[in-house]
Amino acid sequence: MDPQPIRLVIFDCDGVLVDSEGIALEVLVEALAKKGVLLTTDEAADRFLGRSLGSLAEAVRSEFGVEIDPPFLAGMRDELYARFRAELEPLPGVATAIESLKAMQVSCCVASSSQRERIELSLSVTGLLSRLSPHIFSATMVERGKPAPDLFLHAAAEMGISPSQCLVIEDSPAGIRAAQAAGMKVIAFTGGSHTGHACYKKALTHLAPDGQFDAMENLLHFVLGARRPEDLTDA
Repeated sequence: MDPQPIRLVIFDCDGVLVDSEGIALEVLVEALAKKGVLLTTDEAADRFLGRSLGSLAEAVRSEFGVEIDPPFLAGMRDELYARFRAELEPLPGVATAIESLKAMQVSCCVASSSQRERIELSLSVTGLLSRLSPHIFSATMVERGKPAPDLFLHAAAEMGISPSQCLVIEDSPAGIRAAQAAGMKVIAFTGGSHTGHACYKKALTHLAPDGQFDAMENLLHFVLGARRPEDLTDA
């Protein structure tokens, strides 16, 4: 591993800070079924996990010939937000990890494919918003969403940190590819409830992130100086 010190930890939101991906996949599968696109949650995870709405809409149009129109998106968003308010939880240990990073004088921010409204709702209902605001970056702020590197590069530039001194915490294949394309270190967080999908595990093996972990305290070990991917692998 490159021994440069980590000065900025960039968190994805869904599946890293909050345990939302399982809920989001269920809502997406149900919404697509109403359009005649029948997918299992495994299939939806393989195609869409970590992608922006624009990327999702383009993929559905290309593969299934179905247009994702504004009413469809509005209905899906309303259902998702209602379930978030009722069910969403933070991932265990996240709040402690964030405060520990700050105590180590390591900056933190969020860079998510979701719209800022959804990011702030997710962080608000889980009690994390005050710990991370105002350093919240959405794919709507850049031309290309994940797996393009634009969002991570934008976040690093706004935070005034070189990409080589950034560590990205991601759960999705699209996010890992984006971080790698941005020239940043990236470790895969596998502590979310959605990470049991077979396609997900296969994708992680293929992408070979710098490390893999399923408990937030291992993030601190990395920032403090772990250099080998196996030092972070407890899954």
